[in-house]
Amino acid sequence: MDYVNICLGLLFAWFLMRGLISLRRTKRLAPGPFSLPIIGNLHFLGDKPHISLAQLAKTHGPIVNLKLGQINTVVISSSVLAKEVMQKQDLAFSSRCVPDVLHAGNHHDFSVIWLPINSHWRTLRKIMNSHIFSGNKLDANEHLRTKKIQELIDYCHNSSKVGEAVNIGRATFRTSLNLLSNTLFSKDLTDPFSDSAKEFKELVCNVMVEIGKPNLVDYFPFLKKIDPQGIRRRMTDYLTKVLDLMSGLVDERLNERKLGNHANVDVLDVLLNISQHRPEEIDRNQMEQLFVDLIVAGTDTTSNTLEWAMAELLKNRHTLEKAQEELAQVIGRGKLINEADVAKLPYLRCIVKETFRIHPQVPLLIPRKAEEDVDFCGYTIPKDTQVLVNVWAIGRDSNLWEHHLDFKPERFWESEIDVRGQDFELIPFGAGRRICPGLPLAIRMFPVALGSLLNAFNWKLHGGIASKDLDMEETFGITLAKAQPLLAIPIPI
Repeated sequence: MDYVNICLGLLFAWFLMRGLISLRRTKRLAPGPFSLPIIGNLHFLGDKPHISLAQLAKTHGPIVNLKLGQINTVVISSSVLAKEVMQKQDLAFSSRCVPDVLHAGNHHDFSVIWLPINSHWRTLRKIMNSHIFSGNKLDANEHLRTKKIQELIDYCHNSSKVGEAVNIGRATFRTSLNLLSNTLFSKDLTDPFSDSAKEFKELVCNVMVEIGKPNLVDYFPFLKKIDPQGIRRRMTDYLTKVLDLMSGLVDERLNERKLGNHANVDVLDVLLNISQHRPEEIDRNQMEQLFVDLIVAGTDTTSNTLEWAMAELLKNRHTLEKAQEELAQVIGRGKLINEADVAKLPYLRCIVKETFRIHPQVPLLIPRKAEEDVDFCGYTIPKDTQVLVNVWAIGRDSNLWEHHLDFKPERFWESEIDVRGQDFELIPFGAGRRICPGLPLAIRMFPVALGSLLNAFNWKLHGGIASKDLDMEETFGITLAKAQPLLAIPIPI
């Protein structure tokens, strides 16, 4: 009897293998590891999927086909194929593969990040491009960015007077939050001179972590009603808190407008005017959901990137000294940097690019989806396949970058490579029609904030930690945060 069972089992396995091989030949699927029953290739992901998937690419090539539970997934890990996905065949991959967590509060139905390419998405992008991130609007708000960065420097000065370490991530988070809130609402959402933003930062971080957390429902959709890990339930709580805050700000503004004692013309005013005269373009709920996208996506990514930049500079002292030398020669030590100064600071710009290369804010670009079967570089990507672009892997591709694991801003010294979505070796903001709409603000604010911190202070690591011993471990979410917060003591120039 055992012999018969063994024979039947072997026969079943043989037919299964033949079927899989036949399917792969028929569909010309991309190469990938053999899938186990039920779980497919889930066991390969680990707790840092961007690293695990980069390792798989070394074995199977720059395009890898995986079966993650019930979901077919293709991972792209080369700049050439990323260009195919996001530029040459952008329309075929323009839809999003929406994770279950974004169904919390039906946020995916309103979010410019997750909406499909439709009339509502186009309207929201037009509003953002025209009224928030256009060159004219950013020029008009430069004084706000200058003021908020000055407050960051003042906060560091206060810490230096008493010899206290600055939590770089938390301090830059407050700056990013208040910059955005002043642009949107003409007010601070937190005290720039205290740690009052701690709870809000944790709330935003929780949102980003839940979005990036591996969720069984995304791999086995039949579990949707159960929500076995409680991810959608927790996300509903977090989003509700953020939406309540946005709703309170809208109520406050509506009351001010009724009383006629509000003179500011900010983004909220612009959107309320559009809602009043062209309600089909945006209503109150859509407005509040847009604010959630802007606040959540714009604060965590900026503060994480600034923290990584400071960590790399404190770990690589020769790079820090070279940056400070440039600042001293061009700006003068101790001075705040203006946005116009950045054009005269090529080494600072190289540091910014190198930070984006080695620490991209979103290591696996927000997943796209094939709406139909797509012929792609000799392979078939089947309908409903999730497509991931591993920007982290591209930034550390030894075929593109010499000494790819080293933090070397000099690699960009005579390079024309930029982060605006045309050079696919460096696409931290994505590319194509789905490129991050906040890119124009980020590339203005980031070098000014970083340069001002470097030019106003010398820095030493808290606790007497040697530069070579600085912990550079990552925590994986939809964004990459530093596992151990960077604590550094500012020493005024």
